[in-house]
Amino acid sequence: MFGSALGAAQRYAELLAGPGVERGLIGPRETARLWDRHLINCAAVAELVPPASSLIDLGSGAGLPGVVLAMLLPDSEVVLLEPLARRVAFLEECVRELELGNAAVHRGRAEDVAGQLAADVVTARAVAPMERLAALALGLVHPGGLVLAIKGAAAAQELQQAAPVLRRLGVQDARVVEAGRGKVSPPPTVVRLTAGPGARHRCSEGQHGAA
Repeated sequence: MFGSALGAAQRYAELLAGPGVERGLIGPRETARLWDRHLINCAAVAELVPPASSLIDLGSGAGLPGVVLAMLLPDSEVVLLEPLARRVAFLEECVRELELGNAAVHRGRAEDVAGQLAADVVTARAVAPMERLAALALGLVHPGGLVLAIKGAAAAQELQQAAPVLRRLGVQDARVVEAGRGKVSPPPTVVRLTAGPGARHRCSEGQHGAA
């Protein structure tokens, strides 16, 4: 899964299990399953990212999946978007320690940077329910770009419930896909949205109106 990035992945696992737990970014019980539940699951998503895409990891938290994707996709420019200062400090430490020259940390909320930041792909993991997440993520993605939301077993049901909102936001295609099939068991479930021509504008309008 990691190839030449395995050394960086091992160092990142150490950062998560050490400072990440100490600063409350991940729970201490998660250290025993860092690889199978977190790192490998996030690595599987790399196959869904088109080559040399710009990428924003929304609500990056401890860097899952953003840091992992930056390691595996050196030709992609990755922005780790996170509003909380302690998480930003940890992400900046990870970028330095892992020498991720293609990654940058940006402190802010999606609704505040819509119109300032945009990318070909927006990723998210455990950020918000689908309806809310779609509105946030689509405000950051270029027309024709992708939103990749790592979800759990209820992904299909969540997508079905969000269908009216997604149509209103200008989503061209919405489907549930499995990443890393044949490599990861069980494969992570990802909701993949394709942004229509006006999706970003509609999301920005909605966010400004809500403000």
